Amino acid sequence: MRAPIITERENWLRTVEFRDPEWIPCDVGFSQQTWREHREALEEIVLRHPLLFPDYQPGSTDFDAIEGIPYHLGDNHLDTWGCVWRNINEGLEGQCVGHPLEDWAALATYQPPDPLTQHDWGDEDWDAIARQVTEQKARGQLATGFGGRLFDRLYFLRGFENLMLDFATDDPHLPALIEMLERQVTARTQKCLDLGVDAVYFHTDIGTQKALMISPAQFRRYLKPMFTRLFQRCRRAGAHVYLSSDGRLLDIVDDLIECGVSVHDPQFRANTLEGITKAYKGRLCARVDLDRQMFATCSPEDVYHQVDDTVAALSAPEGGLMLLGAVYGAGVPLGNIEAICTALERVRSTPL
Repeated sequence: MRAPIITERENWLRTVEFRDPEWIPCDVGFSQQTWREHREALEEIVLRHPLLFPDYQPGSTDFDAIEGIPYHLGDNHLDTWGCVWRNINEGLEGQCVGHPLEDWAALATYQPPDPLTQHDWGDEDWDAIARQVTEQKARGQLATGFGGRLFDRLYFLRGFENLMLDFATDDPHLPALIEMLERQVTARTQKCLDLGVDAVYFHTDIGTQKALMISPAQFRRYLKPMFTRLFQRCRRAGAHVYLSSDGRLLDIVDDLIECGVSVHDPQFRANTLEGITKAYKGRLCARVDLDRQMFATCSPEDVYHQVDDTVAALSAPEGGLMLLGAVYGAGVPLGNIEAICTALERVRSTPL
């Protein structure tokens, strides 16, 4: 007799823990700008792929809606950290252009937001988050919480060039800034853990397309201790750590494993399939971020080949592979979006 089909949550956990999942988790995501560009035609594609979008209801997307302050074109926006954001592409997150700690003299009196009452853009509703966690588990879905932004929050506060100089010169103020950030993120993380989440999500863009923004030695000196304390707190509580970071991180994959990362989303182009296979396979679950930079100009066949090559190189019966097709920005043809969905739905429907 065939065993019952496991839930999405259980399959995700098995994938991350290398415990023989039944399928490779696959996701496709669209930016608000992409929805605004393609509208009903994109919705028709979504409805043709119910395995990827099982809960989608026809007519449920307001194509012109922009949710979240940093996605709005127009005047500058101030977040709860005092950082100023500017947007020139409505539907995509803007750029941080104003930095409250640009001058180190401001650090002594700087007051970050209260992590137990505010998120990055306003008041936090922990009661609503608690209800969501309960509902997700009841539906057999993964329950997640957001711990916060890490390295990227540092350059939002200081400004990118300033922060790079801080690391290069071992500025004596830097440890205090990192300690302040760690206190904030620890408080949010613990609140998420208290709610019983399965995984805590952290964001920390730290890579360019060719290397880390700082040296591996600087990462190990300044950031790895914070990462370790935060991530091990989650692991001790029985929750997994999902670390999202763009760019080439191959030089610190061993460090991420030691810190306690459960799954990371390496970008295909920056890290290469060979690099991801060598650094991640059998060691750290990779949610491979397919080459979104090619989606606007490639052919559907290119999409199929990349997905097939990735599965051939990285899939294993014990797990450790997820696939993500992220369609951001304008200009990605509907034919390529259809190809992304078709290729990933095919992978999702194939038993391991």
